[in-house]
Amino acid sequence: MGNVGLLATRAVLGGYLSVHGAQKLFGAFDGHGLDATGAGFEALGLRPGKAMATLAGASELGGGILTVTGIADPLGPLAIAGAMVVATSVHRKQGPMAQKGGFELPLTNLALALVLIGSGPGRLRLGPHLSKSLTRISVLGAAALTAGSVAQVLRAKPPAHAAAETTAEAGDSDAGDSGPA
Repeated sequence: MGNVGLLATRAVLGGYLSVHGAQKLFGAFDGHGLDATGAGFEALGLRPGKAMATLAGASELGGGILTVTGIADPLGPLAIAGAMVVATSVHRKQGPMAQKGGFELPLTNLALALVLIGSGPGRLRLGPHLSKSLTRISVLGAAALTAGSVAQVLRAKPPAHAAAETTAEAGDSDAGDSGPA
C-alpha cells in the first residue's frame, strides 16, 4: 500500500508541476509562455526575468517528469524543491493563504517534494535510484542552486512602480508634519 501512496503522490505533485513548467516555457495549458512569464518575473524583481522564468519552468517541467516516472531519483523532487523554495519566498509578502496570493501552495509542494526526497519513489518507478555518492552530490548541487536563487530573490529590488508608490506615500505622510513647530 505504501508504494501505491508514493506513486499517487509522485503523480499528483509531478503532474501538476510539469503542467506549470509547460505553461511558463511554452504557453501550453493556457499558460502565458516564456516572454510574458519573464516579464512577470521581472516585475517581481527577479532579474533577468526571462532567464529566471526559464530556470523555474525547466525545474518544474523536468522535475515534474522525473518525479512522476521515478527516473534518476531524487533529482525530480530536488528540482521541484528548489523551485518551491524560491516560489515560497516570492509569495511570502502576501501571507500564508493562497486566495490572497500567499505561499500556501508552494509550501505544500515543497513539503511533498521533501517527503519524496526522504522516502524515495517506492518500487513502482520506471528508473533506478542514483548511487548514494551521486545522490549526495546532487543534493549539494541542488542546495547550492537553491541558495543562489533565494539570494537573488531576497536581494531583488522592488519594481519601479512599487518604489514610486512607497516614495509618494512617504512624501504624503511628511507633508502633514512640515508645519511650524
